[in-house]
Amino acid sequence: MDTVDLLLHPVRLRIVHAMSGGRALTTAQLCELLPDVSKATVYRHVGLLAEGGLLEVDGEHRVRGAVERRYRLRRARAVIDAETAASVSVEDHRRVFALAMAVLLAEFNAYLDRDQADPAADNVGYRQHALWLSPDELVEMIGELRAVIVPRMRNGPSPERTRHLLSPIMFPAEEPPGQ
Repeated sequence: MDTVDLLLHPVRLRIVHAMSGGRALTTAQLCELLPDVSKATVYRHVGLLAEGGLLEVDGEHRVRGAVERRYRLRRARAVIDAETAASVSVEDHRRVFALAMAVLLAEFNAYLDRDQADPAADNVGYRQHALWLSPDELVEMIGELRAVIVPRMRNGPSPERTRHLLSPIMFPAEEPPGQ
């Protein structure tokens, strides 16, 4: 199964999100992070992601006679790059976007279901802004956003940090003038 096929599943994509940020987690820890997903489903999809090379074993230890593995995301493998995105069909883009929205909704619902969820205190945001941009301005803005976001993606877990999901979505809302 290639990366696109592996990521085109809501549970696998949620596992990838949970593993992001340099985390090394056991399948049992993933089950705690995804309480709305059955344990059997989490174990099955962790196995598929490991077989597909998106997760690698970071360590093992014995727990009551069984071997428990700790997994780490192979970030370079868990990305649909520009070249891959350019090679998929419009229908595949439609499926990937619908899946991304379904996963985002599942992640947000899991957040809201927590006893301590406080969207105002947590600075939760979901806004849309219409921007008029030339092709050059769009490329410049994407570069500026990357300059802000990419260094923070290297942050690791620590007691003073909370993991956040940032899901930028951008597409032309209208056809360019004259078309």
